[in-house]
Amino acid sequence: MNHTPEPTEPPTAPTTAPLPAPIAWTRAVAVGSVIALIVLGLAWELWLAPTGNGTLALKVVPLLFPLGGLLRNRMYTYRWLSLMVWLYFTEGIVRATSDRGAGVWLGAIEVLLCLLLFAACAAHVRWRLRNAKEAAA
Repeated sequence: MNHTPEPTEPPTAPTTAPLPAPIAWTRAVAVGSVIALIVLGLAWELWLAPTGNGTLALKVVPLLFPLGGLLRNRMYTYRWLSLMVWLYFTEGIVRATSDRGAGVWLGAIEVLLCLLLFAACAAHVRWRLRNAKEAAA
């Protein structure tokens, strides 16, 4: 019995279709907003208007977790991040209305970034669900 293996094609990398423009745009806004919130939180607590010995800078650690899911375009990450962002929104509102000096403006910037992140997450989930429904039909 002479068995010769059939020739096989060389393995190719899986191709991924480009994301539709609204989904790519909301993904970019969400990633940018999270990175901006991290930078703002670190700059705020370490240099711009530090409170205490800088341990409040640890508040940005939870923002590091969703970055991987956002970059991998995982729907679940967009959903839970749209809920988590309200913690940072609340901090921004409290500090914008109770701090003095630079803390007021930094709190207002944090609030704006949170609103932008929430809107991007909500729009992303909505457009992805709409695209999935259209693809199934």
